[in-house]
Amino acid sequence: MTAPLFSGRARRSVAALGAVSAGLLLISACDKPTPLATVTVGTSSVSAESECHSGKEPLSMDRVQECVTDIKNAKTIQYGRGDTLRLGVEPDVVEDGKRWSAFLDGQPITEPSSNTYRSFPGADVFATGGEGEAPASKKLAILQTSEDGKPLAIWSFNLELK
Repeated sequence: MTAPLFSGRARRSVAALGAVSAGLLLISACDKPTPLATVTVGTSSVSAESECHSGKEPLSMDRVQECVTDIKNAKTIQYGRGDTLRLGVEPDVVEDGKRWSAFLDGQPITEPSSNTYRSFPGADVFATGGEGEAPASKKLAILQTSEDGKPLAIWSFNLELK
């Protein structure tokens, strides 16, 4: 009679080690996630990765237009008139001279900034200036730009009037 080359316990240990190694290999092949942008209204917050980014190369103007108008998976947050709107980005968004700015329905609401946080206390982003009824929702986009102002990434959110 011959003795087994490996015991049952040794075979299970080798199998487990192989599974862990394969998992680490798969994880290392994945792309690094993009930094998060966060929108906070009152005590509610939503965060999202950029849906539109190009890595290190600037986005084309066609791609920027597409990203701003054809928002598919934007996170939604409720906004009441007079609430404080807070916008934040991770430090990676502003490193190496990069900046970000915010747009509401395609119109800029901030200047490009290298800060990671902006707050708009008591802002009424649904004000119409007396021209008709306020819309039920608005698109909020955060645009990251390079040192020379070229677009690098866009984060999209929906603000819903409560």
